[in-house]
Amino acid sequence: MLKHKSPRKRGKISFMSYFKELKVGDTVAVVKEHSVQFKYSSRLQGRTGKVIAKRGNAYEVEIKDLGKPKMYMLHPVHLHKVAQQ
Repeated sequence: MLKHKSPRKRGKISFMSYFKELKVGDTVAVVKEHSVQFKYSSRLQGRTGKVIAKRGNAYEVEIKDLGKPKMYMLHPVHLHKVAQQ
């Protein structure tokens, strides 16, 4: 896992990623954005889950950890939508 950004991606983050809109039921992957504080452990990096609800600026995401569903409040900067098949 990287602990820094690549030289081409350094600098300000785009407003589109900061104010990203997701729908309830979307499948998302957790990808840590290094220029915004990530308040959870790095174990969440790369995990996928479903968006349950929107709370203020953050999204409530259900991620399975060792077979048990857990709820996390994540900022949309750290979430990437996964295409459904």
